[in-house]
Amino acid sequence: MSSPGTARNTPFRDGVIAVSPLMIGVIPFGLVFGVAAAASSVGGTIGWMSSWIIFGGAAQIATIQLLDEGTTAFVVIATAFIIQARHLMYSAAMSPHFREFPTAWRWGLPYLLTDQAFAVSITRYETVTDPTYKRWFFFGTGITLWIVWQITTGIGVLLGAQIPEAWSLEFTIPLVFLALLIPTLKNRPTVAAAAVGGTVALLGHSMPYNLGLLVGAMSGVLAGVIAERSSS
Repeated sequence: MSSPGTARNTPFRDGVIAVSPLMIGVIPFGLVFGVAAAASSVGGTIGWMSSWIIFGGAAQIATIQLLDEGTTAFVVIATAFIIQARHLMYSAAMSPHFREFPTAWRWGLPYLLTDQAFAVSITRYETVTDPTYKRWFFFGTGITLWIVWQITTGIGVLLGAQIPEAWSLEFTIPLVFLALLIPTLKNRPTVAAAAVGGTVALLGHSMPYNLGLLVGAMSGVLAGVIAERSSS
């Protein structure tokens, strides 16, 4: 019979091991975000704090960029919400598993929900039924990602603070968005969403209050939904 410590340590370790290969993409992303935050008018301190508060790379980059451009708070919040809306789908898929967890776990673990943690955990849950294993496995994946993200964004901020302002690193933000976008173009709906969203955002770049990005994001989501329904 396994001890309580073994029941915790084994799934936690499995979670850490399962998510570790994905750090290849997380580490450079965190570094670039930190550098870009330090180079923006928002500043490295607030930029790094967003890693604690938001803990969502794409939303953090959009938030920093919009704040740097003087966008209104409503547009910043709405844009971040739309970018993170996919977590609603993640939550719906994870809900049947989390329902078995103690209350404290159900309230705390969602903070660690990311694309990587969801992908690794939902796959493992297909072959596991033990609730104790599930929650410690998810915690292992989530906390590993959280720690790596805090460290890399912090290092990026420190590096960015040493780079002369004349170098102007604003271009790193759209480059990171492109790097994140390309691997997701796997089917017709995702291509439609990217094409429509990008086009609308580009055409609306001169809209007041930087609404072009928000309108582009909403248009992309709508295009993806329409494409998915038409292909089903």
